[in-house]
Amino acid sequence: MPSQQGPTEGTVAEIGEFGLIDSVTRHRSQPEHTLLGPGDDAALVAAPDGKVVASTDMLVQNVHFRLDWSSPAQVGRKAVAVNLADVAAMGAMPTAVLVGLACPGATRTEQITELADGMWEEAERAGVGLVGGDVVAADQIVISVTALGDLRGVTAVRRSGARPGEVVAINGRLGWSAAGLAVLGRGFRSPVSVVNAHRYPEPPYAAGPEAAAAGATAMIDISDGLLADLGHVATASGVGIDVDSNALPVDQKLIEVASALGAEPLRWVLTGGEDHALAATFPSAREVPPGWRRIGVVAAAADRGVGVTVDGKPYEPEQGWQHWRG
Repeated sequence: MPSQQGPTEGTVAEIGEFGLIDSVTRHRSQPEHTLLGPGDDAALVAAPDGKVVASTDMLVQNVHFRLDWSSPAQVGRKAVAVNLADVAAMGAMPTAVLVGLACPGATRTEQITELADGMWEEAERAGVGLVGGDVVAADQIVISVTALGDLRGVTAVRRSGARPGEVVAINGRLGWSAAGLAVLGRGFRSPVSVVNAHRYPEPPYAAGPEAAAAGATAMIDISDGLLADLGHVATASGVGIDVDSNALPVDQKLIEVASALGAEPLRWVLTGGEDHALAATFPSAREVPPGWRRIGVVAAAADRGVGVTVDGKPYEPEQGWQHWRG
């Protein structure tokens, strides 16, 4: 969605704080549940459920994104997507995002308007409004997004509800972002479908509320890797989880890329982060919702210990991404 805004030439220091805000918000449309968007002291967002699901995340230049690898629009899409995925993982329907942006004064205005274009594009894809935020000066680009959601009368699906005997299922792609990162790290820019999976995820937003309605007992956004995030579910629920590697989707494109790079595609699927697919547990007597794929089972802690195994055995390295440790 190309920018429809005012002047974009020069730097953000030249256009000024309020000129920049006007440039990225003017003439934008909002969904019905945005009662009041940008332009006042705060926004108003409808919350028919009476409870608001809220999540926030930050993206720092050269930590979470590189502008020599991704366009500003792709970074904008990613910033919104990674936050809305957390809302969907609670079983809520995303409703709105607020954005805080810090950047150097020498940043080109068109770079920020393109970043905003990507944010608005992803917000529209998810059916949410970009309802407000703030801009400040800093030494590098930092993006903070707060996402809101509405449960629409259902109970929030937490990480702590998994019980022995239940099935584990996923919805969305696994391993694609890790493969894209590996390609970019080798200095390549193709295949584009794999590289773009790292530049911006495509979370299955509707799958979260659908899983909640279908009786999901626990759910999580896969941001740090399948095994690492299932480990959070296992710990919170006091259970063991065993993943069936033969049930995992390993796309032919990942196999081809792994072969070219001398890598193992299954490792990307098991430990690669930033795909923002969803993982959930369901009672074994129920069918998982359409679009969900069974990949494992929940076991009593006495059987498996609290943690995650693959085909009945520990998988090393199991740990996904952690800040300060890498």
